[in-house]
Amino acid sequence: MGSLDTAVPWKRAQLLRSASDRPFLHRPRSRLARFLLFKKVDYLHWVCTAAVFFFVFILFQAFLPVSVPEKSPTRGSLKEYWRLATGSYGELEFGEGIRFLPTKLLEKFERERKEADSNFMAPGMTVMRAGIRKPRLALVVAGASPDAMLLQMVSIARVLKEIGYDIEVFSFHEGLVHDVWRNMGIQVNILPLNVKQGVTTDWLDYSGVLASSVEAQRVISCLLQEPFKSIPIIWTIQDQSLAVRLNQYVKNGQAGLLGVWTEVFSRANVIVFTSHYLPIIYSAFDSGNYFVIPSYAPEAWAADRFLALDKHSALRVNIGYKPEDFLIAIVGSQFDYSGMWLEHALVLQALAPLLHEFHSYNNYSYPMLKVGVLKKSSSTYSIALESIALNLGYPRGTVQQIGGNVDNNSFLVMADLIIYGSFLEEQSFPPVLVQAMSLGKLVIAPDLGIIEKHIHNGVNGFLYPKDELGQLTMVVRKAILEGGLSPPAQLIATSGQVEARNLMVSETVQSYSWLLENVLKFSSEISPPKAIADIPSEMKEKWQWHLFEYLSDMNNQTETVRGPEIVEILEEEWNRTHMVNNVSTTSRFDESYSSVNWEIQRLVEAANAKKRLEEDELRDRTDQPRGTWEEVYRSAKRADRTKSELHERDEKELERIGQPLCIYEPYLGEGTWPFLHNSSLYRGISLSSKGRRSVADDIDASSRLPLISDAYYRATLGEYGAFFALANRIDRIHKNAWTGFQSWRVGARKLSLSSKAEKSLIESIETRKHGDALYFWVRMDKDPRNPLQQDYWSFCDAINAGNCRFAVSEALGFMYGVPQDSNLLPPMPKEGGTWSVMHSWALPTRSFLELVMFSRYVSVEQKFSQG
Repeated sequence: MGSLDTAVPWKRAQLLRSASDRPFLHRPRSRLARFLLFKKVDYLHWVCTAAVFFFVFILFQAFLPVSVPEKSPTRGSLKEYWRLATGSYGELEFGEGIRFLPTKLLEKFERERKEADSNFMAPGMTVMRAGIRKPRLALVVAGASPDAMLLQMVSIARVLKEIGYDIEVFSFHEGLVHDVWRNMGIQVNILPLNVKQGVTTDWLDYSGVLASSVEAQRVISCLLQEPFKSIPIIWTIQDQSLAVRLNQYVKNGQAGLLGVWTEVFSRANVIVFTSHYLPIIYSAFDSGNYFVIPSYAPEAWAADRFLALDKHSALRVNIGYKPEDFLIAIVGSQFDYSGMWLEHALVLQALAPLLHEFHSYNNYSYPMLKVGVLKKSSSTYSIALESIALNLGYPRGTVQQIGGNVDNNSFLVMADLIIYGSFLEEQSFPPVLVQAMSLGKLVIAPDLGIIEKHIHNGVNGFLYPKDELGQLTMVVRKAILEGGLSPPAQLIATSGQVEARNLMVSETVQSYSWLLENVLKFSSEISPPKAIADIPSEMKEKWQWHLFEYLSDMNNQTETVRGPEIVEILEEEWNRTHMVNNVSTTSRFDESYSSVNWEIQRLVEAANAKKRLEEDELRDRTDQPRGTWEEVYRSAKRADRTKSELHERDEKELERIGQPLCIYEPYLGEGTWPFLHNSSLYRGISLSSKGRRSVADDIDASSRLPLISDAYYRATLGEYGAFFALANRIDRIHKNAWTGFQSWRVGARKLSLSSKAEKSLIESIETRKHGDALYFWVRMDKDPRNPLQQDYWSFCDAINAGNCRFAVSEALGFMYGVPQDSNLLPPMPKEGGTWSVMHSWALPTRSFLELVMFSRYVSVEQKFSQG
């Protein structure tokens, strides 16, 4: 890869500036000339001296041309020019190695596709899709004011909605742009700024999360926890602010912040960048999940807003140009490589003949040619550029470097003509050309492969051959008429402005659709989306500009929280926490030393050691009775029970003893904590010890049933693992006559028991209103996955890839040894009742134990893999 930081060496700057200002014959005679003219020398000596002199003169004229040749050197000769001047190529680079290829990500997609195909081909198993609901996407956006990213995401969401996705938007602020979403029929949810404390979203309801901007870090940090760690995330980033601060973290001793962002970047399945420049500056976070989908919505949006401000008429005067000047802007690649100055020098050499076609510089009533080179660089480059221009015959002040506080749009909008002066074959169309075209400027660019795809010579811009740069002079001369752009050139610029407004929209939308197909994994009840080719072309070939036209404050908006602000918030939190930890650690360390009198401590320890030694000697001399092993065992068990009974009990545990019912809520991971209840009627049961609530008296299921400590069995059994863990020695932790269960997802869907329902349930149990009954409160006919009100077996097949009947039949046959050709499916009533879903029920404890004893774990998948 070409170096992005190598500075341009200017060791020969004095040599470049040493071109003779006076002709050779007008110079004063040197000692060598007087010697040759007045001293008698032999003929051979004179000839050798003359030969050396003329060789040096020709060498100077070759390297320091005062007049512009008829044909400019090609780009290939640039390197030869530099080699002759410096003796090597090593000091300059021309960016040939700057390329980004998502090799690891593409290999991962291919590997997952093959694994999925092999799973579908398992013997005896068929995969059927019921298609009873659409795939759901959670779209996380940053602000509530219109900007380029929102324009892009609105356009993409409309296409995704058209091909079959159900989309919900999550934002941190309420604003005008939410009306755009609602007019599209998309629900908008407002998230709290501190997501960790107030999130009430069950992300498992969504097939994936599509995030935009750096601010989405708040949501992705929640998805680092179980049970949301498996949710696919596609994160789009177009902001450079975070990458700029990477080096500052290390310099300021904030390396911990780098780890925080690395963890978030690694969590996303795919990080989508909008240009090939961003993966390079974000390389510190690269974990093999980077992908590039070029998008030029930011350039088109910024140009629209800039032109609407109508404040660019006085920009020329502010920078130092006159209104009648003809200004040519030279722009280049967004990548910075040391050989770029030679490319700019080559363009300047091709433009030098135009100086003679403008009128006298002393007559200010006629236009003057001005050239500005847009490049954010050091003062060294500015000095070198001026030196090159003077040696090429440009008057002082004609060629200037534009950078510093002048933004791209401000400079481009004041230029009459834009020349792209970089010959690096990039992977995507240069964004600076889209900026210039969107501002209505005529663009002249080399015939590079990526540029020829979007600029058609004489239609929406001009092209010049990169290997014959002498043609650039003719192309520019064709576009100029009487000190300004010719009418045909103005029409070409207008055509380019129209095309740049929606450049590569179709490619962007199709790339997101392809990416979702490779990242998302749909369950059997989800209907797959349609092909993007089936929707009308007008929906996917233009940004949805019309949806933002009615927003009155589109151009005068006050943006709220942007990407850079979340970076600053995290930095402040890290600094505050780091300082508090340092202060507390130092204070504890000082207190521990100041409060100890070490001399007294040594005396106390010596006395205790002496006392223990005396007691051990007396114990050895005393006869002690020996009991049987059974007595020792009973004594140890009695001590354990006493130890367990003496632990401090909280208020909820004491209240739970006198209740007839205890409802257990199985959960996995910290992500479920906001959905769990805190009253004495409920008690959590954690399927993993890592995500257990420390402040509650929750049960650790893995310690009671070691089987679910294994990730495979924990995922296979699911909440049934909590049933088995509770039933194992239930009398030690459960003292209630009735046992209930409620999934944490019931609380997430706001379907849990109300206070009135809880009182009614307890009253029915205490009065034995229905005897030994089974109570449940989440019904199958209300399940969003069952909009067609299917019966039990049909619904079960729909959510299990059509294999529910098959799996139950095989399991029952395996348990009871019934022949496989027998129909073992129990009849399920279709009328007169309904079914419970999501494990929300309560029944007598003895009935619960009978249910567990009847249950038997049968792995149908393992059965077929072995047989």
